[in-house]
Amino acid sequence: MNTAFVILNLIVALFIIGLFIWMQKRHVSFSKRVLLALAVGIVAGFILQWIYGMGSSVTKETTDWLGIVGGGYVKLLQMIAIPLIFISIIAAFTRLELKTNIAKIGIWIIGTLLVTAAIAAVIGIGAALLFHLNADHISQGSVELSRAKELQGSLKEMGDATLPSRILELFPANPFLDLTGARATSTIAVVIFSVIIGIAFLGVQRKQPKEAALFARGVDTIYAIVLRIVRLILRLTPYGVFAIMTNTVATSDATAILKLGNFVLASYAALIVMFIIHLLIVSFTGISPLTYVKKTLPVLTFAFTSRTSAGALPMNIEAQRSLGVPNGIANFAASFGLSIGQNGCAGIYPAMLAIMIAPTVGIDPTSISFILTVVAVVAISSFGVAGVGGGATFAAIIVLSTLNLPVGLAGVLISIEPLIDMGRTALNVSDSMVSGIVTSKATKNLEKEPEAKEITA
Repeated sequence: MNTAFVILNLIVALFIIGLFIWMQKRHVSFSKRVLLALAVGIVAGFILQWIYGMGSSVTKETTDWLGIVGGGYVKLLQMIAIPLIFISIIAAFTRLELKTNIAKIGIWIIGTLLVTAAIAAVIGIGAALLFHLNADHISQGSVELSRAKELQGSLKEMGDATLPSRILELFPANPFLDLTGARATSTIAVVIFSVIIGIAFLGVQRKQPKEAALFARGVDTIYAIVLRIVRLILRLTPYGVFAIMTNTVATSDATAILKLGNFVLASYAALIVMFIIHLLIVSFTGISPLTYVKKTLPVLTFAFTSRTSAGALPMNIEAQRSLGVPNGIANFAASFGLSIGQNGCAGIYPAMLAIMIAPTVGIDPTSISFILTVVAVVAISSFGVAGVGGGATFAAIIVLSTLNLPVGLAGVLISIEPLIDMGRTALNVSDSMVSGIVTSKATKNLEKEPEAKEITA
């Protein structure tokens, strides 16, 4: 009987996907289809959980099959991310798109990411204090205790890695290994390798123009093919968002969310405030906040539902291009933003945890000296986390261990991790786009009439 229910659910899902295909053929805008997919996915997830229950075999089998659509879409985006970065940055050199000193571009991008991470830490601290978050009042069950042991184990594995050693991890010792995405820092390593190739091309262009011209034509050919693949994958966005959101809502523990509702509210209050700060920063560059929201809504929606910054990378670059960011800078900003200065995972989240856990060891979380220490540690760690990978969990481990706070207490939030991680990921992606816009404006590269008007698929 359960199999019949699963088949029925999948037939309904296929019908919904068919409606999105019909809407595409009717030329309904990409943004509208993505937002509708988000809404329909939420409703479908609630219905699945209401009818069958979160832990039922019907729900599990249905979400497993839907995972082929959602998970498959994310994997396709991850598949094209490294090739897109690699060829786009090289093309920026062959097409002379990077007119500004590369070091200057890198400094502006990384500087913007780190400054906004510090601001995010302040926002996170304020939210934690405003909502009176305190780990003393949260009970730990078997799941939370198990998670605490995992975090303690992760801390031991990380050992005594210093910031310089983490920075060293960014460099590509074996670029062919990094092109496979095998390391946590592979993305940035590929960026560095691409820049080296680009600089070498400029040298060859001066001394051997014929060879350089031949290389440039080959790069243009590969670039055109990679961009075509990206656009083909982006056409699948509404179906991927629908499947991912359905699975997320259907498998979310409502009881746990209610129990830790105060932390969820505090998290989203902080995320919203930080996003407003992003809009203010963008407005200073001359871009309307409304324009920014309109152009970036598809990628932010995908990042929210999929919880993957890496998977959102192709859409991230497209969104920046639609706002007038040159291709080379857009690739730099999107790539560095995957590991450095993440406002949600490495800024707000660890800062909130530090304030929440501090009272358990007798530290006054309102102490000015403690608050300043937290902000400084978060800002520095938001760069160092690139060396270990793992997003919010590793950022939290680094910050809490540096402050001599019990790392295991972060395990109390395991039941609501997926819910708050959606907002954190969207903010991370927004931050990388803001860094691209700020850098373009600061280096006088921001296009007044960008080639791409909006993300299309």
